[in-house]
Amino acid sequence: MTQQSPAAESNTFLFVDDEPNILNALKRLFRGPQRTILTATSAAAGLDLLAEHRVDVVVSDMRMPEMDGATFLKHVREKSPDTQRILLTGYADIASTIAAVNDGGISRYLAKPWKDEEILSAVMEAAERNRLRREVERLNALAAEQNEQLRVLNTELEGRVKARTADLQKTLVRLKAANGNLKQGFLTTVRVFSDLLELRDGAMGGHSRRVGHHARALARAAKLDEAAVQNVMLAGLLHDVGKMGFPDELLKKPYNTLKPEERSAYIRHAERGAEILMSVEQLREAANLVRHHHERWDGAGYPDRLTALAIPFGAQILSLANDYDSLLQGHLTARNLSSDEALTYIADNAGKRYNPDLATLFIRMIRTERGEVAVAGTPMRPGALRQGMRLAQDLLHPEGYLLLPKGHACDEDTILQLRRLEQSTGRHVIVHIADAHD
Repeated sequence: MTQQSPAAESNTFLFVDDEPNILNALKRLFRGPQRTILTATSAAAGLDLLAEHRVDVVVSDMRMPEMDGATFLKHVREKSPDTQRILLTGYADIASTIAAVNDGGISRYLAKPWKDEEILSAVMEAAERNRLRREVERLNALAAEQNEQLRVLNTELEGRVKARTADLQKTLVRLKAANGNLKQGFLTTVRVFSDLLELRDGAMGGHSRRVGHHARALARAAKLDEAAVQNVMLAGLLHDVGKMGFPDELLKKPYNTLKPEERSAYIRHAERGAEILMSVEQLREAANLVRHHHERWDGAGYPDRLTALAIPFGAQILSLANDYDSLLQGHLTARNLSSDEALTYIADNAGKRYNPDLATLFIRMIRTERGEVAVAGTPMRPGALRQGMRLAQDLLHPEGYLLLPKGHACDEDTILQLRRLEQSTGRHVIVHIADAHD
């Protein structure tokens, strides 16, 4: 006997039992939309229905005349291996049921009398497994078909891709050349603008270019990436843009000779310069360095009185490059200093005006740039010495005899004697101090 729901139903269940009342109970339990219910009172009738329909789940009683449920499900497995198989069995049939699980490929067995919730759950789970299996097969078949289509398309596109790649490479070469020209044009414009700023003060002509050169070299020595190096160099070229509008007399005076009201106007140039450059997107990073290139390591600088590592690293570099050239040009002090005197000034102010590590690196870089053999240690004046510092090389008196040997550890008396020597001779005493790692 059969009962079939509308063709649109997606699950088909086959129940086999020799007791009609059990079949009726199962039909009532499983009746619902999207379900087709088939019933048979014998294993033979069940196999006939299986031959006519695609069945998702078969539920069979164990004890039936002519053919028991285990044997029936074994035949189901042979004829329709994708159909899920469930066996209903009594307590007395447990041993034979377990033995039949492998033969029939039974996915589950349930004890009679069953609980409605349990059999509903078992059958619907089995149907879902079947649905998922069919979906996997469908997707695998679809994937195989699409892979074949892709293979054909790839074969057809290979030639096109090669041709397009050649075209793109040519285009990239042209774009790279155009971009290089734009970049070079931008840098040239910045350099020209920098030179125009210095036309009013012939004594400082070329100052910004030299600052940009030294700042870029120090940034590379400090292992910054190329983008950061370029920002430091741009800031070096434009660090004095905020001085536009200064009267000539203010531009020509050394900083340490300015009157209080003149200093007040002068120190605003870093802020003004940053504000001018911020409007140009390519110069925004450089603008931040321009703002802070007069900050000091000890916090006594301007405009924001930043200290130590709070100062942008590029601004720390710019400060050294700017002050070095300003010392050479006599713009920071009342007279032009020699390169050695300028480096001594920087060494004396390491840890005060400048990052001490960067100051050491800058001094070595300048000496290398001048073609000098690197001098061991960091040069310092007696006023910058601290107890415990060790000499990196012998210290000789101006008349040529040994004052202190290499490796000597400075103490309070040594520092005092060196200060007295400077006062008595009227000449700077330079002590080369070993680095901490030497």
